[in-house]
Amino acid sequence: MTKVVYHVVEHDGGWAYQVADVFSETFATADEARVAALQAAREQTRPGDPEWIEYQDETGAWHVEQEPGNDRPQTEVES
Repeated sequence: MTKVVYHVVEHDGGWAYQVADVFSETFATADEARVAALQAAREQTRPGDPEWIEYQDETGAWHVEQEPGNDRPQTEVES
């Protein structure tokens, strides 16, 4: 199972949560960023409906496959 970790960090004059190299919007306090990270993490674990997805891999090849909607990652929020 994939694990996604949300990190609460100082960013752009305030606080944000970061996943890999992507930052959320900036919040005034670390507590606000943590609440937003917890909400985003919770949403990411919620199962969805099956969907057809199309994506390009690192070599430039395109793929089309069906995502079942129930293969959700484990999430964690770190301050």
